[in-house]
Amino acid sequence: MITGTFGLTFTPMSIPNVAVMTTIPLHTTVHGSGPGIVLAHGAGGGIESNFGPVIPALAAGHTVVASDYPGDDTPLTLDALADALVAAAVDAGVETFTIVGFSLGTAVAVRAAARHPERVTGLLLTAGLATPDHRARLAVQTWQDLLDLGAHETFARLVLLTGFSTDFVNGLPADVVDDVVRQTAAAIPGGTRAQAALVETVDTTADLAAIAVPTLVVATSADLLVDPANSRTLAAAIPGAEYAEIAAGHVVMVERPEEWQKLLTDFLDRHGL
Repeated sequence: MITGTFGLTFTPMSIPNVAVMTTIPLHTTVHGSGPGIVLAHGAGGGIESNFGPVIPALAAGHTVVASDYPGDDTPLTLDALADALVAAAVDAGVETFTIVGFSLGTAVAVRAAARHPERVTGLLLTAGLATPDHRARLAVQTWQDLLDLGAHETFARLVLLTGFSTDFVNGLPADVVDDVVRQTAAAIPGGTRAQAALVETVDTTADLAAIAVPTLVVATSADLLVDPANSRTLAAAIPGAEYAEIAAGHVVMVERPEEWQKLLTDFLDRHGL
């Protein structure tokens, strides 16, 4: 069941977790043990929808700190959100960590690394951007307008139209398409509007040249929401960044979860993160 433009809802996993709250407020769960990983999800999604398929593999050898952004439409700033994710990890006893960011979460990850370089040991950035191009800006402005109007089914159609590759959507049975639209419209996550507004204003361009930790940038080459050129820009601007592409739309964790997981875990292993 799709819950927002950046993800799907998955069945909850049977991994033990420990609840942690931060003051922004975030709701945080901690999975596994080992070197630290912090997850930074995209707008209109959440930890389960954006990272559900890969958390078991990450938690097999790491302590994974997974925080959902606020579930209301209180305005967000990039600095405050980055600081809150770092605080959640420290509160959970994880002093240093790699940040795995998806979409909006890539900007959150970069800003966290810029503001807390003593804590961030690596970055894995998927389907991301430093600042929105015109298409991304128009998309999130449209989300906000549709949500303000209560046009949830129209919003859901936009989710399906832009969140997934052409081949993926056209390969679905017609009744599944209709079901996805209905289910998405009925389950838009709280906080989606505020997160969309944040996407409209983020700009980490000035942070990129100072990033000094191992970084992997993953582009989704069939992305109709965040153009893969944005990932290429990130990779070119971050010193020593590695770059990879997956032939998928924006919601890579649905279209190509195994391929995405392998890129993440291989990078972590190679760099001892």
